[in-house]
Amino acid sequence: MNLAVDAVGAGLPTALALHASGAPHATVWGLAAALAWPVVRALRRRYAPDTFGETRDGPQVVVDWLLLLGVLTVLRAVCGAATGPTAALAGLVWAPVLTALCRRVTYQRLVAVRSGARAVRPVLVVGEPGAVDHAVAHLAARTGHAYAVVGVVPVGSRRLACGAPVAGRLGVLEPAEPGQDAQAVLRAARETRAQLVLTAPGPRLSAERLRRLSWSLHDAGLPVALAPGLVDVQVRRVRLDDPAGLVLLHIAPPVRHGAQVRLKSALDRAGAALGLLVLAPLFCVLAALVKVTSRGPAFYRQVRCGQHRARFTMWKFRTMVVDAEDRRAELERSGANEHDGLMFKMRHDPRVTAVGRFLRRCSLDELPQLLNVLRGEMSLVGPRPPLPDEVARYDEVALRRLAVKPGITGLWQVSGRSDLSWDESLALDLRYVDNWSLAGDLEVMTRTLRAVVDGRGAY
Repeated sequence: MNLAVDAVGAGLPTALALHASGAPHATVWGLAAALAWPVVRALRRRYAPDTFGETRDGPQVVVDWLLLLGVLTVLRAVCGAATGPTAALAGLVWAPVLTALCRRVTYQRLVAVRSGARAVRPVLVVGEPGAVDHAVAHLAARTGHAYAVVGVVPVGSRRLACGAPVAGRLGVLEPAEPGQDAQAVLRAARETRAQLVLTAPGPRLSAERLRRLSWSLHDAGLPVALAPGLVDVQVRRVRLDDPAGLVLLHIAPPVRHGAQVRLKSALDRAGAALGLLVLAPLFCVLAALVKVTSRGPAFYRQVRCGQHRARFTMWKFRTMVVDAEDRRAELERSGANEHDGLMFKMRHDPRVTAVGRFLRRCSLDELPQLLNVLRGEMSLVGPRPPLPDEVARYDEVALRRLAVKPGITGLWQVSGRSDLSWDESLALDLRYVDNWSLAGDLEVMTRTLRAVVDGRGAY
């Protein structure tokens, strides 16, 4: 399907645009575009089995499209075409758009089917017991990726905690005979029908030992991958280098300053100002609804912690009774908290009013936070702003979520909200903090619309 979409998406609009402009040989140039676009993408390994559908990365499509323009420009010069390039460009502009949409659909389809353990690659994990446990646990904790662990081959006799079937073991010391490690791994790969060997090196699986093992596995036609132990570092932040033959992974630091951050701040404030202007009638209706149906003010103000622990007053539509904070201590003492972390959450909180339940279900109670965004205290996208008493109990890891401005929406809201455990919520926040990008913010805001309609975890 992707190949057909690429060919038709490049060829048909180009032919139609050239024909409408009266250019000669419109059909021929349309066929050339239909052939050149898939060829460019094939040469860039976009259809390779190990990468096909594994990413929605738009920049890859843009780079491929620029290469397509270069190829067709050279072809046009060689053929001596006399027509201007404007009409052809108007047709070719649809190629990356349709390709990106098809990639997104393919990616989402793969994520959906992999929740049922389909369309996955059987993986054999080889390495130090601790590193093996870490790699297997991390892969098992999430669905949507292509790796399904079918067996492990640890170094030594130590018992594993991951629960994966042990398909073999390697000796603690390097083998005296060459190929002894490879024999054990290849035998385990045949028994488990693994298509990939994932290595997790350590002191007893040294660089030289791993090098010799990879030689034998590659000679046997079995691909090898290396798990360096990094977690939640997006590929775009990683750069490879090999000084003196030593392979190095350069990890780019998270974006905290510069043009992108200033642009995010400007977009936040512009979006908040526009939202407040457009939603002013809705604000009046919701405020009146809250005020009429329960005793107390229409708006609720609460001190929260923002970037670098700076305190600010956050605004919301009031969804609880006026003495909700006083009653929280009583509920906590009675063990009513259904959240396993530092946040207090109840699925059927008796303090929530009828109108408040509706506002929370539709996420309308968060809209007044546009005022906080306009004042620069919050962002449209970011981690949720915690309470000061929660921050007082944060450890060093949790404090890292305060390295950026909190947001009205974020990965937490689009991934299940209150249904998530504290560890899951924290992991999502740290992933956002360390890998932030403007494109990522746009994706979160798009997913927010679906999360609001779905309402899962909103209570």
